[in-house]
Amino acid sequence: MSNTSTEMEVTPSQKLLKDTSHINALENEAIYIIREVAAQFEKPVLLFSGGKDSITLVRLAQKAFWPSKIPFPLMHIDTGHNFPETIEFRDRLVKELGLELIVRNVQDSIDQGKVKEESGRYSSRNSLQTTTLLDAIEEFKFDACIGGARRDEEKARAKERIFSVRDDFGQWDERNQRPELFDMLNGQIELGQNVRVFPISNWTELDVWSYIKDEAFEIPSIYFAHKRKTFFRDGMIWSAEDDIVFREDDEIVEERLVRFRTVGDMSCTAAVLSDAASIDKVVEEIRDSSISERGARIDDKRSEAAMEKRKQQGYF
Repeated sequence: MSNTSTEMEVTPSQKLLKDTSHINALENEAIYIIREVAAQFEKPVLLFSGGKDSITLVRLAQKAFWPSKIPFPLMHIDTGHNFPETIEFRDRLVKELGLELIVRNVQDSIDQGKVKEESGRYSSRNSLQTTTLLDAIEEFKFDACIGGARRDEEKARAKERIFSVRDDFGQWDERNQRPELFDMLNGQIELGQNVRVFPISNWTELDVWSYIKDEAFEIPSIYFAHKRKTFFRDGMIWSAEDDIVFREDDEIVEERLVRFRTVGDMSCTAAVLSDAASIDKVVEEIRDSSISERGARIDDKRSEAAMEKRKQQGYF
């Protein structure tokens, strides 16, 4: 057989079939994991931030139990410093889908003296969420918390299990983790323990966006290019449309065309210059990017082991 360029060429339709097959396999795996959670645990909850990953989890959970409703609540640990667009979207989504939403606030943990508000140039409430989250898990006696962490985001997440066991203090210990062979998910836990579950652990940022494109479901508007008052600091672009993000007097505010790749606490989440105003443009932009979406999160850069330390404390 001659090895001609014509014979080796992949047609557009073949490429589309390959891409679709890849996403379908990821979807099937995630749905299987979510169903296993419902089968093996008594009180699961889906951790919901209003970001693209947790919205994707909601869509997957819908498919897992259709035509029934999602059989567990959503829970948002609200720092009080979320983007308004995200909160508006969160409330609208749960109303449209008829879902139960539990909200617990970091401000309450601050008021109770359990955590201390940070101040200064790099202050953030992001790490303070851990205490509020662990208190909420204890309050409702949740034994499985479904989250949207992915292995490609950051090295502390890269070694995470799909079923990640937490001790009775809500903390992660690598010695307590089980091997996951042949997709066998072991949900047996001891009294006081709970499990964090990551159904899209094997997805990449591009996979998530491709799925959003294929499924055509809505996400918050700040993921797309828009004009925003911003300022530069440490080579990053920060929102200046609020009183949340600390800004020095000499840091100049200008209107720029930007979008956000991740939508965490406003005080530690930077924007990127972008004209990607559609799903297709965003997918194209991510394909060409060599920087992880977590590159726009200043709280990950506090130290080399910042994310690892928060993981051990029960952050995700």
